[in-house]
Amino acid sequence: MGVGYGKLFLLCLLTARLTNAYAAAEQSSLFGTSGQFEEVDARAGELRKVIRVVDGDTIVVSPNEKVRLIGVDTPETVDPRKAIECFGKAAKDFTRSAVEGKTIRLVLDSVNLARRHKDRYGRILAYVYLENGTMLNRELIRQGYAHAYTRYPFRYLVEFRQIERAARIEALGLWSGCAVR
Repeated sequence: MGVGYGKLFLLCLLTARLTNAYAAAEQSSLFGTSGQFEEVDARAGELRKVIRVVDGDTIVVSPNEKVRLIGVDTPETVDPRKAIECFGKAAKDFTRSAVEGKTIRLVLDSVNLARRHKDRYGRILAYVYLENGTMLNRELIRQGYAHAYTRYPFRYLVEFRQIERAARIEALGLWSGCAVR
């Protein structure tokens, strides 16, 4: 085997293992006995104050760190190369009203440990919990302000897909009149 084939083999092996892990998780550990999804202990996260909202899925917390919400993608509002996307302003306004100036709890996902919980832009990857215990990431999808961003693995991938499916069926938010992505 040449160097190229060795790397390809390892990539295929890793992909197969991740696929099997997702299938197993879907069947077992993500579901509790009541049929509800298992929740990470939100008390384990770090309390931070939200300084400002960049867009629907990105916020800035004290002392001045950008946070990208794991598993969600809201329509663009700040990319200078793109026009503001349908429902983008509404998603940003929803996030702003939920968190700006408030104390939230950031909870990291162990799947991002190797990347030091940062994305390629240096933003912290986290679940954001409101003071009442609601997970903002989940709520954005549930109310139709975002779709599940499943390009990278995360703990709630299966759940977020199901919540998005329900929002699409109910034609909530961006699913009510925006062109399907």
